Amino acid sequence: MALPLLWLGSAALGAILLADEREKRHQLTLNRRRGVAPKTLEECETAALSPSAWQTGNSKVKPQPGSIVCCFVYGLIEHTGIWLDEHTLIELHGSGLVRAVSTKRFLAGRTGSKIFVACSHDHQVLVEPAMLAKAEQAIFTYREYDLFDNNCHRFVWSCLSGKEESLPSFNDLNKRLAIHFNQSLYWDEAELDI
Repeated sequence: MALPLLWLGSAALGAILLADEREKRHQLTLNRRRGVAPKTLEECETAALSPSAWQTGNSKVKPQPGSIVCCFVYGLIEHTGIWLDEHTLIELHGSGLVRAVSTKRFLAGRTGSKIFVACSHDHQVLVEPAMLAKAEQAIFTYREYDLFDNNCHRFVWSCLSGKEESLPSFNDLNKRLAIHFNQSLYWDEAELDI
């Protein structure tokens, strides 16, 4: 008899947490439409949004050299890279090779058909030109790849910050980016000429 009550309690708690997360996302979306940026660093840190196939922000942006991009991998994780030029970006491949690839190759073998770009609340692409130079210098080098410790997120962060720090998840990268740029982070769909 206690087991069904435990299941019901767990289901109710899960529903409450889901509703709370949905409300936070809704509030962030409303603030973005109004052009309201977070006022404190703490708000920026918690306001980073993951890209969403269901909530794209209805805005497409042109990636710029030095912007941070990502795509979905089987709907479970995200893969990140750095935009180089018109149809090329730099990524850390699962083999450990840092390489320049086309947008088609970046998406090949992954479930996503869209590339997302890190943007501010007013749909401005967040660009760091110095990051691009570091990423270009890393092309054709190898890193000891590890899905949780030395992954594409760590590569992007190291090019941006110059620090080698473990970033096990995309959410960890989102938080660091929001703090670095001192604003909320949004992921707008890239306008691509594929």
